[in-house]
Amino acid sequence: MINLNNKNILITGASSGIGRECAIVLSNAGARIILIGRDLKRLKETKLKLKENKHHIINMDVTNFDEIESNISDAVAIIGTIDGFIHSAGIELTAPLRLMNSQKYNEIFSVNTIAAFEFSRILSKKKYINNSGASFVFISSVTGLLGVSGKVAYCSSKSALLSGAKALALELANKKIRVNSVLPGMVNTEMVMNMKNELPVDSIKEISDNHPLGFGEPTDVANLCAFLLSDLSKWITGSDYIIDGGYSCK
Repeated sequence: MINLNNKNILITGASSGIGRECAIVLSNAGARIILIGRDLKRLKETKLKLKENKHHIINMDVTNFDEIESNISDAVAIIGTIDGFIHSAGIELTAPLRLMNSQKYNEIFSVNTIAAFEFSRILSKKKYINNSGASFVFISSVTGLLGVSGKVAYCSSKSALLSGAKALALELANKKIRVNSVLPGMVNTEMVMNMKNELPVDSIKEISDNHPLGFGEPTDVANLCAFLLSDLSKWITGSDYIIDGGYSCK
């Protein structure tokens, strides 16, 4: 079993979906969790699902970049320096190119990409990070590699995470900070369920058929993140981990 005892892990997007499941799985492995999200009620619901420990909630919008450092500073003062970070906050948009504009691109990139880099920049400061090092995990998407029609903003924002993680892996190695990306296929989160409700049955079947092992569950992704945050992966950095039920094999 993966052991994360006494590790402090910060998770964005912890109020639902993969972020919430990561919090639960990591907590069960012994970690203390800093839960970040916009919905305080749902963050509290997540916290109630965690194994009892000195967990901490930060109620904020991850695109309020000027608030990040003060919130991290407060959290570190309460629970100690940071051992790991998961950027799971993300938004999805399906729209043809003709309906896209700069505002929509900015909204998607601010949450999906820039927030990941800003949290990494601040967390990597010596006063916030554990002296023995840390592990950062970006939740990207298999669509960041393969692309999907009608998702130019989403796909490109997730692709940017991949190259950004590799650049950070090189830059932060001297601080003993590892940076890796996880690329899920379709996972049964609320975001995906909402998408299913907007698509015709034939389209949903086609997407499902393209996943030889079917749609994944948030726990599948959370277990991989737990490995990357643990000492079992201490020689892994700058890598992309596809977890898509075989989608990218086709």
